[in-house]
Amino acid sequence: MSQASAPVESGAAGHGNEPRGKRTDTGEATYLIAIAEALWEEMERDERVYLLGEDIGVYGGAFKVTEGFIERFGAERVMDTPICEETIMGMSVGSAMEGMRPVAEVQYADFIVNGFDELVNVAGKNHYRSGVPVPMVVRGPSGGGVRASSFHSQNPEPWFAYTPGLKVICPAFPSDAKGLLKSAIRDDNPCIFFEHKWIYRRIKEVVPEEPDYTVPIGTAKVRREGADVSIVTYGAMVHKALEAADDLAEKGVSAEVVDLRTITPLDTETVLRSVEKTSRALVLYESHRFLGAGAEVAATIAEEAFEHLDAPVARLAPPNVPVPFSPALEDAFLPDVADIEEAVDRLAAW
Repeated sequence: MSQASAPVESGAAGHGNEPRGKRTDTGEATYLIAIAEALWEEMERDERVYLLGEDIGVYGGAFKVTEGFIERFGAERVMDTPICEETIMGMSVGSAMEGMRPVAEVQYADFIVNGFDELVNVAGKNHYRSGVPVPMVVRGPSGGGVRASSFHSQNPEPWFAYTPGLKVICPAFPSDAKGLLKSAIRDDNPCIFFEHKWIYRRIKEVVPEEPDYTVPIGTAKVRREGADVSIVTYGAMVHKALEAADDLAEKGVSAEVVDLRTITPLDTETVLRSVEKTSRALVLYESHRFLGAGAEVAATIAEEAFEHLDAPVARLAPPNVPVPFSPALEDAFLPDVADIEEAVDRLAAW
């Protein structure tokens, strides 16, 4: 497989006010650049890794994550596809079964439903049925808070977390985004990697540069230690929870924030250990409250940590309606810092 030989700087993501292809002067990377670095490094490491999706080549992707990739790796490994998600998923499944390691980009996670059958009925089951692994990754920019309306703001992780055979990853920080994406590309199972759009350019941190830096799939992380209540969450809501925890600390309430990082497999051990310490649990999530990802977490806590609880497990999540386009209505739809503090206050007073 041929590659263009002209050197292009790694991490060529970013547009607008973001420096293209560069971290900040202090070495910090945005979530978006961290994802680009993971893709770049894995393509350098393993020539079986290739990218496919709509406008990912010449244009560099809807969010410019793959800007500069086609110049470095060529059109055979950075493939612009027709607007047909079913074809993108089918190509990914077939080539993965033949030994390649495709990374498919869906411009917005909402449109992943057009390839739903290939993912849940083929990718998720093939290894179980035939013994042939399907090492593919689907990247989906997801989530609300960016005024993008109901077709561009959903959190579809529950659709796939329900499906045996699929791994579902929802990182909240640049370091995790890079490390988990590299782990997903190296995994022999199909992984759905949801990137929250609200985080793309807001959150920066120093991200490891070692070529083999990875973060294990299925391991949660305690982002903030606390003693009075556990806030279990993932994705953009981690940042809301941390902000609320700062405010709550000023009122004398010590909140522990658990970042799930992966929805399936779910790290129940870390969640239960936290709840056993605090005796109160708030499950915070951005998918719909009804049958959303947090519903399974809440049920697990109620079932396996009941004797440690001093209050019922609480859930905070959007109602079961489409994501509103109106900024005022979207703000009301999404849990915010004040909502989290109010929910924690109710738990603390139980």
